[in-house]
Amino acid sequence: MPTIKKIKKGDLVRLISGTQKGTTGKVVQVLAKKNQVLIEGVGIKTRKIKPSQLHPTGGHKDIHTGFSLHKVALVIDEKSAKTSRVGLTRSVDGKLVRVARQLKNKEIK
Repeated sequence: MPTIKKIKKGDLVRLISGTQKGTTGKVVQVLAKKNQVLIEGVGIKTRKIKPSQLHPTGGHKDIHTGFSLHKVALVIDEKSAKTSRVGLTRSVDGKLVRVARQLKNKEIK
């Protein structure tokens, strides 16, 4: 049975703790095994590339670093940047559906 994650790729999330607290961004990737998310424009670090035939002079490359899932909250209103906890409920047809708790269990797209 496929599992439904509370945070998905493409969701707008806000960091709720850490050094970059309050920053919002779109989820680029969810790393389920590490329990982390990669957020667009947040947590970008540079790595050095060794010289090779492809890159004779070497160089630098930007990479995303992951944030723990418990440090992010789903943004439900983009204008006011209001966040919500996410829950899972069964719909009328029996499927699992994500719902926003702060919107009185309204279904999330």
